[in-house]
Amino acid sequence: MTRIAGILFDKDGTLFDFNATWAVWAYGVIERLSDGDAERAALMADAIGFLPAQMRFAAGSPVIAGTPAEVAGYLLTHLPGRALDELVTELDAAAQTAPQVAAVPLAPCLGGLQAQGLRLGVCTNDSEAAARAHLETAGVVQLFDMIVGYDSGYGEKPAPGPLLAFARKVGLEPATIAMVGDSPHDLHAARAAGMVAVGVLSGPADEATLAPLADVVLPDISALAAWAALRG
Repeated sequence: MTRIAGILFDKDGTLFDFNATWAVWAYGVIERLSDGDAERAALMADAIGFLPAQMRFAAGSPVIAGTPAEVAGYLLTHLPGRALDELVTELDAAAQTAPQVAAVPLAPCLGGLQAQGLRLGVCTNDSEAAARAHLETAGVVQLFDMIVGYDSGYGEKPAPGPLLAFARKVGLEPATIAMVGDSPHDLHAARAAGMVAVGVLSGPADEATLAPLADVVLPDISALAAWAALRG
C-alpha cells in the first residue's frame, strides 16, 4: 500500500460545511438580483437548486461542484440584459464575504496532519481569491503549500490539471497524494490525476453516491490522520 505524503482538499463541503456557508450566500445573491421580484427570485432559486425555505441545496445543484461561471449561466436565464462576465465578477465578490462554518475545528486537524509530515493543498472550483479569503478568515491559510481555484490557470475539476499542478508544486508523485472531497467531481478528478480518492460525508452527497467512486469514505476530515497513519 502506497504511503500518503500529501493531502489535497476540496474546500466547500470538505473544509467548510456546505449548506451553512453557501445557503446564506445564495439567499443574499438571489434577493439582490431579483430586486424585490418574488417570482423571479423563485425561478432563480429553482435554477440553481436552492431551497430557500429549508436553507439548503438540492442534490445535483450546480452550486455544489460548479464554478461561478456555471452558476452564473443558470441565473442569467432570468436576468435579461445582464452580461455573463459581469455576473461572474459579482458572484465572485459575494463569495469572498460568504460566512464560513468549519466542518471540523480546522487548525488542530490540519496542524496534526502537517505534523505527520504531510504536504497540504486546496483545490476548489471556487475562485482562488475567495478560497484564500475563506482560509485566511479561518486562520489556516498558512498551513497550505498551494491553493488552487478554477481561475488559477490549471483548469477546473473534474479535469486533473489543478491536482497535477499541486503534485508538481510539492514534488510528489500523484499516487502518494490523497484528493479529499465531498462530491463526485472531486473523486473523478482524483482518478483522472492518478491520486487516491477519499470521500467525506460532510457535504451534500451521501455514502451511496461516493463509495463507488472512492478508495475510502470517511465521516469528515478529522478521520484523515488515523487513516493516513495506517498507510505507513
